Amino acid sequence: MLLSKAEREAIAAGRMGLVLRRWKRPSVKAGGTLVTAIGQLAIDAVERIDAIAPADAICAGYPDAETAASALAAREGDLYRIAFHLAGPDPRLALRESAELDAAERQRLAARLARLAARPAGPWTGATLKAIAAHPGVPARELAALLGRDRDALKTDIRKLKALGLTISLETGYRLSPRGLVWLAKTG
Repeated sequence: MLLSKAEREAIAAGRMGLVLRRWKRPSVKAGGTLVTAIGQLAIDAVERIDAIAPADAICAGYPDAETAASALAAREGDLYRIAFHLAGPDPRLALRESAELDAAERQRLAARLARLAARPAGPWTGATLKAIAAHPGVPARELAALLGRDRDALKTDIRKLKALGLTISLETGYRLSPRGLVWLAKTG
């Protein structure tokens, strides 16, 4: 589930605890979590609804139900009401700062990276980490050109590395986290 900048700001300020979406199928489920730029959200409820209640529209940041319905009308799919609360900080923040990689953690990380790299297009994790280390802050399109990759596929892959605490997204481009730097130094 993608959240707009305005939604993220309202959630962080404690002004929003639900969103309305039109989906062919839900992308989150009750009891799950969603890691966002503002922290980890705990998903409390995902309900298919027939109409938008005025109170729900206001809680979702709209002035009224009609405005909410109009904003969602362009999308296909069923209407959903998603309730959540901010459960805590983004766990990737602490992970990426954790530069201590003992043997067991290195082994777990190596296994995870090997699974990510095992695909028909071939291994990509090592080359991507090295490219980010050599070119911090370089836009994804330039990194993609350096690596001979599609930009969107590369961005998806870098998000996977970020989930492991190895990279940090900058305003433009990426850099290795302390954890990523240690990993690269130990594995070359």
